[in-house]
Amino acid sequence: MIPIGFWSIPIALLIFGCLIFIHEFGHFITARIFGVTIKEFAIGMGPKLISKTSKKNGTAYSLRLFPIGGYVSMEGENEASEDMNAFGNKAVWKRLIITVAGAFMNVLLGIVLMFILVFGTKSLASNTIAEFREDAVSSSSLMVNDTVLKVEGTAVNTGNELVYEIMHKGAKPLDLTVIREGEKIILHDVSFGSMTEAGYTFGQVDFYVYSEVPTFINLLKHAFFRSISTVKMIWDSISDLFTGKYGIDAVSGPVGTTTAIGEAASAGGTNLLYIVVIITMNLGVMNLLPFPALDGGRIIFLLIELVRRKPLKAEIEGYINFAGLIILFGFMIFITFKDIIGLI
Repeated sequence: MIPIGFWSIPIALLIFGCLIFIHEFGHFITARIFGVTIKEFAIGMGPKLISKTSKKNGTAYSLRLFPIGGYVSMEGENEASEDMNAFGNKAVWKRLIITVAGAFMNVLLGIVLMFILVFGTKSLASNTIAEFREDAVSSSSLMVNDTVLKVEGTAVNTGNELVYEIMHKGAKPLDLTVIREGEKIILHDVSFGSMTEAGYTFGQVDFYVYSEVPTFINLLKHAFFRSISTVKMIWDSISDLFTGKYGIDAVSGPVGTTTAIGEAASAGGTNLLYIVVIITMNLGVMNLLPFPALDGGRIIFLLIELVRRKPLKAEIEGYINFAGLIILFGFMIFITFKDIIGLI
């Protein structure tokens, strides 16, 4: 592992800044569309470095010291307001769209970058087996020219999806649905080898697959399914963390992510682009988790309001969000400390 160099830090800050901007711009532009009064659009947290207030609508645009987030401050967001254009006075469905828009923009950016990544690829991995490696375990069940359609009930359409599902689930025997000589069959308890890395055990893919011709249709297919698979991978990672499959050592904060960005940048533009895809999609997915102080927590409050036909008391919602914010900051400090110790 290479240390954090002076060149990796500005690259990471630039990437983080762009992803935060995209996220907050989603909130900002939808709030503008619905006529919400916006007090401030800020990139970063803490003391202001640069700030300019629009004479037209009174919105302040700020760049703040710490590049760990950003926000769009709207009138009536956390308090009652007599302004008819306050966030809290807009219809629930409009507030839901504004709240979801930030995460949507991050995921959308990830999809666009994935399309760029795939369209620059010269070889596309199919889900049809071409040959087995020496001493392959799965060759007792699978055959050359088998096209794998499902792994443990999860559909796979590309080689990337196939590899991921086997690595994620293949530490134990799997049920596979395949096309063999034109017939769809289910193979039960297909065993694969396993490998252990950083204390975690993964299934080992012990075969090679055919390549597909990179036609325009195939490129679209792979870009789409790789985007879906990446979002699924992030959800799986979160689920595995909570179920105990992965420990806290598998979690990285800004310091660990900066290191990964530096390594990816030194390995080439393709690796760096893929890291950015992972980070922006992860930012979008994580923000939708139903946890206080995240967009997902606000969505839960809005859904409760939709069902009850009236919002929760502002004081109750404020206390819950404040507690969530304290927990998030505490977790961030802990993970950052862990990453620094790891580097040392």
